[in-house]
Amino acid sequence: FDPKLQLMAIGTKSGAIKVYGAPGVEFTGLHKDTTAVTQIHFLPGQVSSMLATRVTVLLLLRSCDLLCIGTEGGGVYFLELPRLSLKDSQTLPDDYRCGKSLGPVESLQEHPQQSGKILIGYSRGLVVLWDLSARHAEQLFLGKQQLESLVWERSGNLFVSSHNDGGYSVWAVTNGNTYNHQPVSSTIPYGPFPCKAINKILWRTTQTGGGMPRASYGDRHCLTIQQDKDHVTLDFTSRVIDFFTVHSIEQENGKANYDDPSALVVLLEEELVVIDLQTPGWPTLPTPYLAPLHSSAITCSFHISSVPPKLWERLVNAGRSWPICGGKNLAPQPKQQELLLTGHEDGTVRFWDASGVALTPLYKLSTANVFHTDCDPSDDPQDPSDDPDMQQEEEWPPFRKVGCFDPYSDDPRLGIQKISLCKYSNKLVVAGTAGQVIVLGLSDERSDHLVDVSVVDLLQDREGFTWKGHDRLEPRLKPAPFPPGFQPLVLVQCLPPASVTAVALHAEWNLISFGTSHGFGLFDYHRRNAVLARCTLHPNDSLAMEGPLSRVKSLKKSLRQSFRRIRKSRVSGKKRTITTPTSKVQEANAALAEQEDVAPVQRRIEPRSADDSLSGVVRCLCFADTFLRDGTHHGPTLWAGTNSGSVYAYALEVPGVGSGRVCERGGAGESSVCVEAVLGKEIQLMHRAPVVSISVLDGRGKPLPDPYEASQDLAIAPDMTNAHSVLIASEEQLKVFSLPKVSAKTKFKLTAHEGCRVRKVALVVFGSTAQEDYSEHTLVCLTNLGDMHLFNIPALRPQVRYDCIRKEDISGIASCVFTKNGQGFYLISPSEYERFSLSAKVLTEPLCSVQLDRPLEPTPASCLSCPAPPSLSGNEDCCGDQSRVCLSSYKELTFTRPL
Repeated sequence: FDPKLQLMAIGTKSGAIKVYGAPGVEFTGLHKDTTAVTQIHFLPGQVSSMLATRVTVLLLLRSCDLLCIGTEGGGVYFLELPRLSLKDSQTLPDDYRCGKSLGPVESLQEHPQQSGKILIGYSRGLVVLWDLSARHAEQLFLGKQQLESLVWERSGNLFVSSHNDGGYSVWAVTNGNTYNHQPVSSTIPYGPFPCKAINKILWRTTQTGGGMPRASYGDRHCLTIQQDKDHVTLDFTSRVIDFFTVHSIEQENGKANYDDPSALVVLLEEELVVIDLQTPGWPTLPTPYLAPLHSSAITCSFHISSVPPKLWERLVNAGRSWPICGGKNLAPQPKQQELLLTGHEDGTVRFWDASGVALTPLYKLSTANVFHTDCDPSDDPQDPSDDPDMQQEEEWPPFRKVGCFDPYSDDPRLGIQKISLCKYSNKLVVAGTAGQVIVLGLSDERSDHLVDVSVVDLLQDREGFTWKGHDRLEPRLKPAPFPPGFQPLVLVQCLPPASVTAVALHAEWNLISFGTSHGFGLFDYHRRNAVLARCTLHPNDSLAMEGPLSRVKSLKKSLRQSFRRIRKSRVSGKKRTITTPTSKVQEANAALAEQEDVAPVQRRIEPRSADDSLSGVVRCLCFADTFLRDGTHHGPTLWAGTNSGSVYAYALEVPGVGSGRVCERGGAGESSVCVEAVLGKEIQLMHRAPVVSISVLDGRGKPLPDPYEASQDLAIAPDMTNAHSVLIASEEQLKVFSLPKVSAKTKFKLTAHEGCRVRKVALVVFGSTAQEDYSEHTLVCLTNLGDMHLFNIPALRPQVRYDCIRKEDISGIASCVFTKNGQGFYLISPSEYERFSLSAKVLTEPLCSVQLDRPLEPTPASCLSCPAPPSLSGNEDCCGDQSRVCLSSYKELTFTRPL
């Protein structure tokens, strides 16, 4: 951390250096070799990184003209800056060694008040106060324990050493006493027995009295903060890598005053944690970047563009000011607010601000409190173990769980599988692994209430099927407290309790639809009424009855299916043509777009057997106001697609939208008009390929607007005068059918042409860079090879193809989510999203600058700016080009623009 520039630098195992300042200010530097960065030090306006293996510690003097290097052999070397030329080397004379080997140099610390004097700490316990100008030792401090780290007290009269037995010692620096055998005090904070090593310790002074030693120690990943009687041991869930304090560096009249630390920044193996040291209790601060996406494993995601201001204001927590504030964010304010929702294995949904370059956490929703789980505390209020005050008194050390990273789920059935949010009605649908579908509404007040529960049997009394999987989650039978935010309104439990594979929400009609491996259902959450339950199981769908968490697997059937597919692939493979290279594919696509009458060479696609397991899995659901019964009357419809290429279309009668039947509810004489569903069409795709997506297009060939957009004039009204069509995307082809007759209009056989299968589909809007009011709707397909194919609609002419994700990255392809304006996100690791853009107009990139002062640089003053061209090489100099990023004049680093 550079307290003057207010920048933080992080080194990685892959040789990358990431520099962060104020929100929106971030840079990435890359070494040519993928060698771990072991140490980083800020020079004036630069960053110096060390990748050597035999160097144990570095110290940059405040004068910035000398770099001190400690080594494994116990020697100390001095390099002149900025040329990194060797000025001197120093080993301790034999008469100072006290008859023992010193071991590696563990710590180098410059005297805070007297320049040219440094503390040299050796592994075996010896500490030397060395005078650089006189080249002799002023004082020796003989410790008895193996040394881990050193830190000066601000006045320079005391320093602290930490040791491998879990203790630390305070030493006094005095004149006239060459040998010091006894520290002022020695403490093992959590003794009396030896503890794990204190790897690093800091000492900061405050005006409120007392010092604040901070030490990391132990295999529990802990760090201690102590000030007078205030004492807390921060207990993290991943290993402590490093930590620093944000504190004052100013001095009054040339004399030291106080450090007055404002924040403690802790870099962990899995996250960054910041502690507010100015607020009583030392709470954590929300981080505007580097938040742990994988605090619990991500299981699904959902993106919302153009979030309404009212919803945004209710979600955003004002929070506190961020202590790291270096650099200047030059990026303009986003034209629209964007949300990325991530579902997690522990039953939580996290809301992220995706409007800028960093994903900033806004809000976390937990669904676990809707159910009774194994981790619930005792309901007995007299149980002393439930009293947090009593726990605090009895526990020593005073542990406090800190951080978000928690990879272990208390109950895997809580895992979130599907999410849908209506940004206009503030209704949220969350579906999970055990068949639970929860409808939630946004509230600004805390509420204690009982959640309504409805059960929907998707088997519909089918005989011959027995569920062998996990049990359902038990809902709470008593009112539960729910904090402000999204609160559950109703729980719909699917039976059997299989994982939910698809959901759809139409808040304007108060309807939700959900699907599993057994079928799909329709539910009116306003009237708490189940409208429809349709079983999609084939007689041979035995695997659908076992569930993802079941240990009972039909090994014989799995092997039989595998051999059957192998035989088919061998037979069909003899008749297939060789896949053309990528460049040839692009040429073929271009030729196809220009000459539609030229049919390309097609691969033969073998029809899939109706006996394949899991053929009844519901892959997609869609609500639409369109023509299904005839060509003159339109109305609400529900569409469902399955793994076996079946498509079901239901005509809905919704009160207020169409006529509806009267149904009884509850009390005497109480009745209301209910929603009704009637099967209108049933389509079976020829090759039985799984249906990935269903979308209805209006009379102009454009996608229908979202709920509320047409009725509240938030979007252009759909064309209801000309004939509609439905776009059905399977894993093998794209096909447009006319409505209401459901006759084929046009298609594109992606598998036959390109040899790939469709994995994700989205309809996006691409805005023109030349004409502000012009845009086009385009179909984007992500395939199992990781490439993107773009088609115009409704003609399905191929427009362009991009390589995006490595074909070996199966999890990355599965996690991809598109935005409505042509961008997308996918996981490049369990903890990182990669953001990409297919649009020439909509780009999200860092635009920032840092003003640097380089008194040691012989060339004219240069700049640190962002972004840099991705092709910038380490052999190019800055030369005042504002588009380039230079952190070092030694040509060791390449700085690139994060994607």
